[in-house]
Amino acid sequence: MIHGYDYKPTPLFHGDGPLFVGVELEVSVPSQSFGEATETALRHLGRLGYLKEDSSIVDDGFEIVTHPMSYEWAMQRFPWNLLDALEKLGSDADGNGLHVHVSREAFDGPCHLYRWMKFFYRNQPQVVALARRMSSHAAFRADGRARIKHYAKGGKGIRYHAINTQNDTTVEVRVFAGTLNRQRAQAAIGLTVATVEYTRTLTTQDITQRDGWQWPAFADWVSQRPHYAPLVAEMETLLCAC
Repeated sequence: MIHGYDYKPTPLFHGDGPLFVGVELEVSVPSQSFGEATETALRHLGRLGYLKEDSSIVDDGFEIVTHPMSYEWAMQRFPWNLLDALEKLGSDADGNGLHVHVSREAFDGPCHLYRWMKFFYRNQPQVVALARRMSSHAAFRADGRARIKHYAKGGKGIRYHAINTQNDTTVEVRVFAGTLNRQRAQAAIGLTVATVEYTRTLTTQDITQRDGWQWPAFADWVSQRPHYAPLVAEMETLLCAC
């Protein structure tokens, strides 16, 4: 029921693209409820996802991996009560990670991918606050920031950077702390998607005359879009809304 680390099935897409996200959530599970937790996760996921082994998980557990979803589909149809069910069985995500893959086809081209990565690195303090962790497995390294243009053109970087560019069809945001809290998980997906959309139309004039690179401009943009409500709520909770 739990696949090996290198298991990678043909993706099943849910919702409308081209912007799809896939989630990897590492969960620690008590030995006495491991079987029940495994069955519970698979029952809730159905065809949406699967479980994998991951040696980085604290203690014993599994990694929940979803097939690609649009943001709207994920918010409305992901089995969010799975998180509550696992928590009731004594599971937690403390010390683990939550990774969000975003499809490369979601970007309009290398310039868009460059703007998106640049925005993440320029706003490291706010991203780290929302991610609720700093980890050597998802580090904002100076060499990673210096090579953003290279990565945007298709270059491959180091897996354990904040943004992993090693995959051919996705880029992976690795910064988020694992969580079984619904709002925090939804906010992680929301931040990934919202920054892609925000940087899609970001112009030189926006940057030079309206502080488009700065977090307050993004926070104002997000606050005007109700579908990012979980992200806005997390930003307000963590005082990084402005």
